[in-house]
Amino acid sequence: MPVSGDREEVGRMAKTEMVNGGARTRWRNPVLRFEGSCPAPADVVYELLADLPSHLEWAGQRQLETTRLLSLDAPSGPARVGTEFHTTGSDGKVARWSDRSVVTEATRPHVFEFVTEGTRQGKKGATPWHSTAVHRYEITAESRGCRVIYTEDLTRLTGAPKLLLAPGISRLLFKVSAKYMRRGFQGLLDLAAERAGVATT
Repeated sequence: MPVSGDREEVGRMAKTEMVNGGARTRWRNPVLRFEGSCPAPADVVYELLADLPSHLEWAGQRQLETTRLLSLDAPSGPARVGTEFHTTGSDGKVARWSDRSVVTEATRPHVFEFVTEGTRQGKKGATPWHSTAVHRYEITAESRGCRVIYTEDLTRLTGAPKLLLAPGISRLLFKVSAKYMRRGFQGLLDLAAERAGVATT
């Protein structure tokens, strides 16, 4: 982990490597993208993203039981470039993800990005999956609140059954996972509106 004086530069390098030159999955997977309006100011949305424990609410408690964040271990205070945190999450009734994430961009109140290295453990004796994903939130102020764009770029996936790596199957899985992840994204927007004391549209 870099010392604080080097963190911003290392963060930019990590982002560039993952998005432009990182090792990719064997198929050219689509980038998952959500976009939505929020009546809360951009600052409020950004504060929730930088307040890592709040992720347990909008990506945990407000998610379905089988696809939710279960635990989070992070330093106190708002996350910034170089902040490292660890999470676990459910994936169905049995499988669990154990993730290590590092914040790679934190530009208040416009951009919050982190890179996640994850391990998925299924049934006992099953081969674990390993993945790398870039999660990026772009926030733009509007006359009545803000607009938020979320993207997830899966740059690595190993250990999964070969059938799941076939282009058609992989895209189908992306559509299924998008349904559940959209719920978490909406949870972020709703919680920001509640924190700001404004009604959702």
